[in-house]
Amino acid sequence: MTAALARPGPRSVGSRAARAITRLTSRITDRLLGTALAVAAFDPPTALHAPLPVRVMVLGAAAAAWWAAPMVDARPVLTSMHWRTAVARRRTTVLPAAAIVVAAATGPAVWLVVCIAALLLAYLLVTDAWTVGVNAPPGQPQATPALAAAAATAVVLLAAQAPVASTSWARLPAALAIAATMVCLVLALRTRRRSPG
Repeated sequence: MTAALARPGPRSVGSRAARAITRLTSRITDRLLGTALAVAAFDPPTALHAPLPVRVMVLGAAAAAWWAAPMVDARPVLTSMHWRTAVARRRTTVLPAAAIVVAAATGPAVWLVVCIAALLLAYLLVTDAWTVGVNAPPGQPQATPALAAAAATAVVLLAAQAPVASTSWARLPAALAIAATMVCLVLALRTRRRSPG
């Protein structure tokens, strides 16, 4: 009975700290790519000379990205409808979506847009539970998702940089990019449905 009432000693506090450190440093590749994506979306050359609140916001986004970046390698089970739980469960989707929105709002230079697209592609491939997770079907070809994602990224990037924004042709590349993205999505979903397991 006295053992049950004993206070936790320094060892349990140390093990708790060790678990927290392990949790914050696990899946370092995911964290580095996600954080780099979030920071790049804020247009770092401009953010360095921005007012202090903007720089603090970039640091906050980097810290949030470090937390949110690791792949959630678990079965897609709905545990709660509460928005905080849903965001925490889908954080690897929320992070790149938020980075895209921020990059669209900041309007970075073309070289930085290409860097953001490359970081986005790398992050999505590294954190895709279907291809690299423990629940991925055995024998799934690893090159196919990477090539499809690279093709979709290239199509969207080229359509976004097409110099037709102020012309009457502006809707055509946008429509073609949306159609190409939908085709890639349908092909990816069909491949997943037909895969064994």
